[in-house]
Amino acid sequence: MSSKDFAVSPALWARIERKINKLSRYFDQNVEVQVRLTAEGKRRIAEITIPFKGGILRAEESTADMYQSIDSALIKVERQIRRHRTRLEKRLREDAFVEEAPEFYEEFEPDEPAPTIVRTKRYPLKPMTVEDAIDQMSMLGHTFFIFINSDTNQACVIYQRTDGNLGLLEPEY
Repeated sequence: MSSKDFAVSPALWARIERKINKLSRYFDQNVEVQVRLTAEGKRRIAEITIPFKGGILRAEESTADMYQSIDSALIKVERQIRRHRTRLEKRLREDAFVEEAPEFYEEFEPDEPAPTIVRTKRYPLKPMTVEDAIDQMSMLGHTFFIFINSDTNQACVIYQRTDGNLGLLEPEY
């Protein structure tokens, strides 16, 4: 657990540990749960990240009260865990691995100048199918996701298009 511009009291620490321990029922093995607490002005931000063998689950919540931010973030991440398990169970029942996801090719040129980078995140790229990458992007609530395509062994990006469909960027060498 880490905090930025926020002192974590023993009572808050105990509450976080107690609530996170309840999530252990969803995992077969010990999983590292990363909690980051931040204070920005009057906002209290709780970020919870759970890297596991099948991907990454992440939730972030910002309110005026740190306890409320933590509780809301934990509710979000628990919902993601249940959704992930349901998708895996459904996919295994329906033999979803038999059929490949369609591939989309499109040139992408931004209309506006690139914004300033204000935050950098690092995470390990893991080989996965396009379908698994779509699931990961959906679980994280992101509009894009970078991954190693297990079929081509190349870095690819799946992204949400403005028309509601998905796009897949594959490099050409």
